[in-house]
Formats: sequence, C-alpha cells, structure tokens
Amino acid sequence: MFTEDINNAPALCEHAVIPPSPKEGQTLTGAQVIIASLEAEGVTTLFGYPGGTVIAIYDALYDSEQLHHVLARHEQGAAFEAGGYARATGKPGVCLVTSGPGATNTVTGIADAYMDSVPMIIITGQVVSGSIGSDAFQESDITGITMPIIKHSYLLTDINDIPTAIHKAFHIATTGRPGPVLIDIPSDLASATMTFHYPTEVDIPSYKPNYKGHARQIKQAAKLIADSKRPVLYVGGGTIISQATGELRELAERGQIPVTTTLMAKGAFPYAHPLALGMPGMHGTRYANMAMSGSDLIIAVGARFSDRVTGKKGTFAKGAKVIHIDIDPAEIGKNREVDVPIVGDAKGVLAGIVDELRKLDSMPLTQGWLAQIDDWRGQHPLRHPESDTVILPEVAIEQVDALSHDRDAIFVTEVGQHQMWAAQFLQTRRPRAFITSGGLGAMGFGLPAAIGAQIAVPDALVVCIAGDGSLQMNSQEMATARVNDLPIKVLLLNNSCLGMVRQWQQLFYHDRFSQTLLEDVPDFVKLGEAYGWHAARVSDPARLAAAIADMLAADGPAILDVRVARGELVLPMVAPGSSIEESVAARNVAPAIRPTSEEE
Repeated sequence: MFTEDINNAPALCEHAVIPPSPKEGQTLTGAQVIIASLEAEGVTTLFGYPGGTVIAIYDALYDSEQLHHVLARHEQGAAFEAGGYARATGKPGVCLVTSGPGATNTVTGIADAYMDSVPMIIITGQVVSGSIGSDAFQESDITGITMPIIKHSYLLTDINDIPTAIHKAFHIATTGRPGPVLIDIPSDLASATMTFHYPTEVDIPSYKPNYKGHARQIKQAAKLIADSKRPVLYVGGGTIISQATGELRELAERGQIPVTTTLMAKGAFPYAHPLALGMPGMHGTRYANMAMSGSDLIIAVGARFSDRVTGKKGTFAKGAKVIHIDIDPAEIGKNREVDVPIVGDAKGVLAGIVDELRKLDSMPLTQGWLAQIDDWRGQHPLRHPESDTVILPEVAIEQVDALSHDRDAIFVTEVGQHQMWAAQFLQTRRPRAFITSGGLGAMGFGLPAAIGAQIAVPDALVVCIAGDGSLQMNSQEMATARVNDLPIKVLLLNNSCLGMVRQWQQLFYHDRFSQTLLEDVPDFVKLGEAYGWHAARVSDPARLAAAIADMLAADGPAILDVRVARGELVLPMVAPGSSIEESVAARNVAPAIRPTSEEE
C-alpha cells in the first residue's frame, strides 16, 4: 500500500543512479531529447499547457508511451497540480508550459513550492535564442522573474546541454532542502539535433548538501535533552520530508517530551498520542502555545520559527535554550538565536540523538512538566460552539473526517478560515495526508493540488476543503478533474465572504467590512453540474452527515456546497504582534490592536 511505502522508504538523501536509456546513442531532436530525459528520470506524469514555443516538445510527447500528460486549464493550475503530486508522494512534480504569459502564470505555484520545500521541475519554452532580449512576441525573462523564489534555474543555449541540465535539475530539486528548479529552453533548440547520451551520475562541486549532523553537536543536544525538565519538540515539515517520523516518535517517547507539530508537519506525530500538543502559533492550541512559552528547551526539527508560530519574536520562549536541526544552514539562527545548531538530515540526526541518550542512560525528568501541560489541556481544550439551527464549519470538518476514517484519505485545503479549521479538527493519520499551502498561503491552491494528489495516489480518497472565495480562483480546473475521471471531493464551506480577512476586520477594524462580503454568485451546484460533477447543497444541520456521506460515495468528482454562518470565527487566535501565550477568546482580542488615527 501507499502508506507503507511512504513510511518505510529511506530518507531521500541521494539522487538515484540512472540506468542507461533505451534511446542512448540515437540521433534525436531537442524536443525528443527533453522527452527522453524525462523518461530516463522515471517521470510518468506531466502537467502542462501547450503554446507556440513548446509545440515541438508536445509533438515529441505524442510518441511517448511512458509519459501521461494532464492538460490543465490554466498554467497556474498546472503548477499547483505538480505541487500537489509532489506533496502527496515526495517525488518531484513536473510541469511544462510555453513562454511569456504561460511561464509567468506559473510564478505563484513556483513560489508556493519554494516556501514549502516542495520538489518541482518547471520546463518553460522560450523565444528563439537570437531573439532573447528583443521583446519578441510572448517573451518574458522567466529565469530573472523567478530568481528569488527558485532553488536553481537554467537558461539553455546549446542543445547538448539539455540532458545534463535536466539530470542536474532533478538532483537539485530532490536533495538537500527540496525545492523548485526551472529550465528555460529556447524554441530553436527543440528542432536542432544531437546524439542522445543521458548522464548516469551527477557532479556539482558547488552543491554538496550536508546530511550527517556534527557528532559533537549531537552529543551536546543529547546532554541538554537529558538535563531538561521542560522540553518541547517543535516539529516542522522537514520532518516529513526527511521521513523521520519514526525517529521523532522514538525520541519523544524515550525522553517523554511533548510534541507540537506545525501546519506543514500535520501527520508527522500521532494525533491521539498522549504527548501530542497539536498545532502551535496564531491558531494553534492554547496548551501548545503555553508549553512553548514555558519551556526550558525547544528542540526544533525541520522548522523555521515562522512568525505565525512565534508571534512577537522578542517574547517568544524567552527562558528556553534552543536546539535547531535543519538541512538548510540558512534557516539556523535566521529567526531565533540557537544554542546548539545541527545542520543535517533530520532522520539521521534524531537517530543519533536517541543513540546518545541511550549511552547516557538518561531517565526522563518531565513528569511534573507533563502534569502541568495536562492541566493546561484541561483548562483550555480545543473546542467549538454547538448549534441545532446552523451548520458550524468545525462540525462539517469533524463529520467528513469521521465518515472517511476507514479509508486512506488525503485532505487538501484551500487557504483561509477553512484551512485553519481543518488544521485544528482533522485527525490526520499519516504523513503526506494533509496538503496545504503553508508559507505562501496561496488562495486557489486546493482544487488543483487535489487533482495532483489524486493522480499521484489514485486509490486514495482525496477531499479538498475549500472556501467560496478560494475555490473561484482556479475553478476552471474542475474540467481537468472531470476529463481525467478523477473522483476528488470538494467540501465547500460557503459563508459568502472572504472569511479570514473578514475576521480580522471584525476583530481589529471595528466591523468595517471593506470588500470582503461576497454575493451568492456563482451557484456552485449549477457550476458543478456544468462541469459534469455530482453537486448538492446542504444548509440543515440535521442533513449534514447524510449529505457528506452521499458526496463521499459519489462515483466521480463531487462538490457539496455547505452553507455556514458568515460570522463564524477561527479560535483560538493570537492577535498580530502579541505573544503566543496571549491566545485568547474573541471578546478579548479586539483591544490588542489600536485603530488607525483615521478610524479614531
């Protein structure tokens, strides 16, 4: 099964050695070389949208028996679909688009992958080599445009560089801290010819990610953990990328260390484990934030001390020492001063710390600390209101979670209030089963990412939790799902507003709802039917469970328009600029930010 493959696979530390291509030694056009190179890398799925500068590549794709192409309805959709594919599998997602607007339409998807460390290969067509820089028709400097949001990029000028560039791109995208790599190919290279030779190894002297943490620092970390009385494991998405969830659990249980998992790490630690604290930060559990604030040692694993986690940085965990484990040296010390920095792969580093703790024969000193956290948990449980008259969004999420409990479910979210409710109330049961746009927070992500995830894991139940604002940003991808017979389900929490921005306007801007209240347009049931989806609407709480069950049982893609109250808030919440231990109820949040002089 997919779950077993993911959990038992080794950490992705080395790019695979490529066996010889069956097309080795043949005379191929540049376009054929691109397709043969992707085949050599083991790519089976390609997301894209054709155009003038990539016609020759699409012509070569016509003859490929290995590559399945998914025709998106917008290049941004293609990029998000490739990202969803990568997030569901850990394998690089690949997308192919034309030059100019085709390339620039992928920028948001590239930025999303960069922020969340998602391996992606973006191949863009470019105008002919001699016209670059002349403002030719559909020319854009896509390598320059994406420079701040790309792990690496190539603008090719010689057909003979295509195989090496593609091989290096896959190596760079999937090793060290994963990320997107862009290859820009002028259209004249596609029609030139060469004798095809695909490299079986890669050598990039300037790129040598460090996987093995320094032994002395690992010993220092183990000593700090052994002596700590109030430790907290602060776990980020790098733990899932490293496939270090087994080592994480071993360390937590051996040291009896409570574990808080960020939005990107949801599923890295069992949700029902006694040591699990849930999500920290702005919309995290109160007891997770209080534990972080009261800790004497924070063990950060594959996390970056995001502002959404730390709140006011000057007051964040002031009394705690910090061990920071990350494969990217640029992250260590960037947002928080560190006592023990460990650059390396989380899987190996955590295993090394556990080994050192065994040598120290240390006993957990955390009994009183865990009792204090249990007391906080009892005082401040994660809960929501109850209603017999309106559907509460939290209840809808709890019910879709319960009704999919016996299936291998992957939940994908759009961005907004529904995203935070999903993070709070979904009981994610394995890594890579919760897919969301974390660092960038890109509305329009969820539907195409769900398409990519469904293609990647065809036997899984893929459910996209969406809001009516986000869904409309890439609703054209409903056609992609229908044409490809993808049985994704969309649970639409429809409050006829841009919920998260409206929430801030309510709490911090005196109910001045500027441009956040949406008309009841479109009719999502009719929209779904127009795209050939199963579509229904529910507004009665008594009908909610049956409506969700019908959606999940539908043969093919289905959307359920769930009407929820416009004024529902995501709580708890830490007000912007506040310390995370000040996570409070709505009635106490409003004074935290003073109005502007104009509002006064």
